[in-house]
This record gives sequence, C-alpha cells and structure tokens, in this order.
Amino acid sequence: MDLSVVVPAYNEAESLPELAEWIDKVCTSSSIDYELIIVDDGSTDDTWDVMKLITSMHSRVKAIRFRRNYGKAAALQTGFEASAGDVVITMDADLQDSPDEIPGLVKMIREDGYHIVSGWKKKRYDPFIKRTTSKLYNYTARKFSGIKLHDFNCGLKAYNGEVVRSIEVYGEMHRYIPMLAKEAGFKKIGEKVVQHRARKYGVTKYGFDRFLKGYLDMLTISFITRFGKSPMHFFGTLGTLMFLTGFVMAAYLGIRKLVFVHHGLRAPLVTDSPYFYIALAVMIIGSFLFLTGFVAELVNRRSPDRNEYLIRERLNS
Repeated sequence: MDLSVVVPAYNEAESLPELAEWIDKVCTSSSIDYELIIVDDGSTDDTWDVMKLITSMHSRVKAIRFRRNYGKAAALQTGFEASAGDVVITMDADLQDSPDEIPGLVKMIREDGYHIVSGWKKKRYDPFIKRTTSKLYNYTARKFSGIKLHDFNCGLKAYNGEVVRSIEVYGEMHRYIPMLAKEAGFKKIGEKVVQHRARKYGVTKYGFDRFLKGYLDMLTISFITRFGKSPMHFFGTLGTLMFLTGFVMAAYLGIRKLVFVHHGLRAPLVTDSPYFYIALAVMIIGSFLFLTGFVAELVNRRSPDRNEYLIRERLNS
C-alpha cells in the first residue's frame, strides 16, 4: 500500500465526514493507494457514531476507539501500529490541515528520500497568544534538538513507514517525533510550507497546560536521547563533580585548622564553620548521584529492548 493517513480525533464529529471525503478525493485523483485510520481518543460527542457511518461508506477507512481520552500521542502510536503504508501521513481532524498537501508530502518521502517531512504553517490563523508561545517553543526546540524545523508541533507530517515502526510515542511526546526519529538513526528530516486553514467547527483544544507540558517533555526527550543508553555518563559525572567539590571544601577547612595549630594559634573547630555542613551535604548528594548512575546502568543492561532498532537490514540470515 502506498499511503496510510492517521487522524487522531477528539470531539470532531462535525469535521470528520468532510475530511474523509476530501482525503478520498485527493488520493483518488492522484492515483494513490491509501488507507485512512481514524482514532477516536475517547470523544464525548457523536464522533464514534460518525466514524461508524464513514466506515460503512468507505472501505478504505479504519476506525479505532479508545475507552477514554488518552491523548494525542497514544492515538498516533495506535494508528502507527495499525498502518500498512510505505508512507504514513498524520493530520489533525479539525480541517485546519489541508489534504491537498498529501501528494507533495508523499513525493518528498518517496522520490526525494526524506525520512520525515514536517509541515510548516508559515501563515497561521491562530490566536495571537498561541502564535507567540509557538514561536518561543519552536525556537527552544531547535536549540535543544539541533533539528532545523520551524514548526515542531504541526500535526501535518509525513513519514517513511520504517520510521513510525521503529519508534514509540507516549505521554505527550508526539511533539518530538523528529527528535525520537533522529535518535533512532533517521536523520534526513525536512519541512514543507503548508496551508493552514481557520477552524471551521468546534473549539481549539489548546491551553496553557499544553505549553508547560511541552517544555517538560522537551527536557525529558533531550535527556533520554543523550543519556538514555548510558545514564552513568550523566549521573556519574555530576555525582563525581559534586563529591570532589565537597571534598575540596572539607579539605580546605581541615588544612586551615592544621595551619593554625602549626603556628600555635587557637584553631576554631571545623564543625563551627557552616561550610563544613555544606561540604558534607554536597559529598553525600554526590555519592547518591553516583550510586543512582550505577542502579540506572543495571536497569538499562537488563532492559530487553536496549539494542532494539539497531539493525537496519540483514542478508543471508
């Protein structure tokens, strides 16, 4: 199959019929063999009933329903697991992403050899606060990841099928799929300016909590991609530096007392200095961080998927 289109949906009953018809029209006119996978992320409106109607009318549509709202990342991961296309495209269900972009995205994956193509909503129809926070967020994400994308959070993305079957998306990590893919060895990542349309139905699901969670997830991904396979490099280095800092502070106090005694001067008690307790606390924290690194390494070594996705292909085996 040429293409799988994965659409997470949460309370989007009004927009789904139009979206399904639009995708079918574009793919049919472009002679693209496709499947549409819609994942109902625990909607509380008539989304599931609409999805059942769509599947009865279109044999290419697959419908999946969650028991409750688990979030966009879970919906995408479920859609990825159900996909069979050589190219996988994700888009939001609210009609703000245009299916007319599908042929161009497919071409960039199949002919230009990109592993991932991310949409860039250069002209946006979002509220001012959302546009402003998005610019700040994307700037920070570029600096953290080293990936030159203007719009990490754009729901319209295209993937080589091998990419989505080699990564796992969970929590709120859907914003950082390019970072996960880069860590897995898929480094040819590009972007395409796409049309952003004003919302036609319903209300936005965006809130300040998503902005905050985005930054926390970015820190998590940055840590995992850099130290996930070697946690001792982080905890061991930090613990050693802290222990040595505390040791030097304690040694200074001890040497200072010996100098006083050597010159026959009244030496203050080492324990009278607040720096002694600071040095002691720093050494203890450093020791705990070092031990944390050891424990993390033991857990990592016993992980059954520690070498998962290392092999790209085999011959004669």
